[in-house]
Amino acid sequence: MKMSPFSPSDRCERVRDVGSFAELLRANFVDEVNAVCWPRVLEGDFEEVAVALGAGDGVEVLDESRLRGLELSAAGKVAVAVMLEDLRLLQECRREPVLNCVRGYPRDFDAEVVRTDVFSFHADRAPVEAETWLCTYFGAPSEGLRNEEARRRVDVPETRAALLVEFGGEDGEEFREYLAECSYDLHYEAVADGQAFSFGMGNLWKIAVEWPGCAVPSCIHRAPESEGARLMVIC
Repeated sequence: MKMSPFSPSDRCERVRDVGSFAELLRANFVDEVNAVCWPRVLEGDFEEVAVALGAGDGVEVLDESRLRGLELSAAGKVAVAVMLEDLRLLQECRREPVLNCVRGYPRDFDAEVVRTDVFSFHADRAPVEAETWLCTYFGAPSEGLRNEEARRRVDVPETRAALLVEFGGEDGEEFREYLAECSYDLHYEAVADGQAFSFGMGNLWKIAVEWPGCAVPSCIHRAPESEGARLMVIC
């Protein structure tokens, strides 16, 4: 599977671009659109911030005091101000954003049939109306996959047969409940010639989540397979 660079002209009609945070906030998921992007070129040295945070493992949640306490150049301080402003904007519209320094995520290496970690293409799900917001400031950006170029892993005959063996029952309602409980039904793979696209650096996204009554298919995405720290906000 190839990876295409971030380019609005290369994306399908499911992605809509806007020119401001206010437009992003107002934008609805209608017709074929299940992802809205505010493309941005951000000021500041985000790499300096990532380096100043130091080494570590897993995901470190960053707050204002942690960021303000770093010894940074003027450019690094600008980067901190940009991230804190995004937090403020999201909090003011009643979101619960989390700013992370990601040095690694748990891996589902023990999965016998379907991996369910964040490195697998997946959709988010919620019991009530919801949406996911995210932006990568430094490091490898998140990746998306067009719905038309994806298929659910549980719909692949060989995979479904293996999951049935794992389940130990018949392919009926209980099996479908099992798939949902394990989140197997949220994971996807690219079809032949499917091409993932990058969410890009500094761009703020709002993507559709699977919830009862949602008018559009959920946006399929994943964390990048890469080494090194990432700075990102998500809510």
